[in-house]
Amino acid sequence: MTKPAKRGRPASTDGGLSDAPCYLRLYIAGQTPKSLAALANLRRICADYPGPEKFKIEIIDLVKNPALAQADQIFAIPTLVKKLPLPIRKIIGDLSDTERVLVGLDLRPL
Repeated sequence: MTKPAKRGRPASTDGGLSDAPCYLRLYIAGQTPKSLAALANLRRICADYPGPEKFKIEIIDLVKNPALAQADQIFAIPTLVKKLPLPIRKIIGDLSDTERVLVGLDLRPL
């Protein structure tokens, strides 16, 4: 019998959290210092987190495509949106607090 999944994530057959990839969308605004910091921090977090193909990342530059902000109701940038697995989560800022990002993405318990 497998252990129940924590915080709504599906359990894998080995009793851990699901190995399904996490779909992330990072909204930035051009090459601003905060946008560049958020992108660098996200790449570092994804590289440090164990698991092959754990993250699928889409970068959306609102300077080039401002209409895309409406889909995820983006009001501040940079904003990271976890699309899947559900529930959808949003983190605003440069993602420099790794622990807060992992908890916010539901990848680490509170």
